[in-house]
Amino acid sequence: MAENGKNCDQRRVAMHKEQHNGNFTDPSSMNEKKRRDREERQNIVLWRHPLITLQYFSLETLVILKEWTSKLWHRQSIVVSFLLLLAVLIATYYVEGAHQQYVQRIEKQFLLYAYWIGLGILSSVGLGTGLHTFLLYLGPHIASVTLAAYECNSVNFPEPPYPDQIICPDEEGTEGAISLWSIISKVRIEACMWGIGTAIGELPPYFMARAARLSGAEPDDEEYQEFEEMLDNAEAAQDFASRAKLAIQNLVQKVGFFGILACASIPNPLFDLAGITCGHFLVPFWTFFGATLIGKAIIKMHIQKIFVIITFSKHIVEQMVAFIGAVPGIGPSLQKPFQEYLEAQRQKLHHKSEMGTPQGENWLSWMFEKLVVVMVCYFILSIINSMAQSYAKRIQQRLNSEEKTK
Repeated sequence: MAENGKNCDQRRVAMHKEQHNGNFTDPSSMNEKKRRDREERQNIVLWRHPLITLQYFSLETLVILKEWTSKLWHRQSIVVSFLLLLAVLIATYYVEGAHQQYVQRIEKQFLLYAYWIGLGILSSVGLGTGLHTFLLYLGPHIASVTLAAYECNSVNFPEPPYPDQIICPDEEGTEGAISLWSIISKVRIEACMWGIGTAIGELPPYFMARAARLSGAEPDDEEYQEFEEMLDNAEAAQDFASRAKLAIQNLVQKVGFFGILACASIPNPLFDLAGITCGHFLVPFWTFFGATLIGKAIIKMHIQKIFVIITFSKHIVEQMVAFIGAVPGIGPSLQKPFQEYLEAQRQKLHHKSEMGTPQGENWLSWMFEKLVVVMVCYFILSIINSMAQSYAKRIQQRLNSEEKTK
């Protein structure tokens, strides 16, 4: 695998010897200029330069729209085919008939799959930072199903309102009928769709590194530059972070499919490096994506599911609430909101929410809702900053090109 694209390596080395006004450019001065440009771009954020950041964000949005419009214009046959298919689907959706029951069923499943796949993509895609949708959406959903399953002694929640709202079925389940496997099966679709989304979100680093390797160009991407510097300075790496990155790179490069599978099967904040490594060494797409999909959507997803289910099982939750109450001094005051919250959830599950909502539920729900709002706002801000910095990079590249042509 390491020998794939050997000619591309030679072209990349030759690119370092860029000729400028008849003389070869000093690589150290080029790296210094790139470092200064990168630091200048990183200062373009909303909390430092709000007007410039918003201006560059707007201009970058227009540039992207123009690029996509141009691409679609040159693929008119695909656009026309898509519009015709869309027209047929719209007509099928709105025309009355016996097929409407199937349309509604397909629509429900499609929206469910698209929702969780979209959250998975947001969790792992770039754009400055990922939105931690497992902690904000999937994890709480699995925890709610787990608590409800033990309270109702069943996972046959009425649909609707499930999955939007969980209530116990009218028929009472037998005590002890709930098993770990029954809860895993209940949330399997949501969890697997989320895992598929995270696998899709890992594709941009792979395609970026692969395109750079095939073209011989050096994209001004920080992670890719860090990867190349790591390869150049592999023997001198001393700190733990560098050694961990080198270990992942060596595992993926030498072991191949099973190395990628191992990296994707555990919670791994450095997995972007695996995608860059696979793209750089021209690993076939289906080898990379297949291993990533199996690792994230099946193996890792079941590990995370089992952890959440065990953590929120009935006896563990009762022990945690009791442990909070045992804290000297402030224990009882901390324990009371949790007890009231759990009692409110039990009332909702048994159709008793109209009897009133305890204050503890309002307090805990308010805290979690504000946490979600803050993290979503931070994610949006990171997208704005990232797009503004992309436009600043366009300006720097244009200025550098003008200097070289003088």
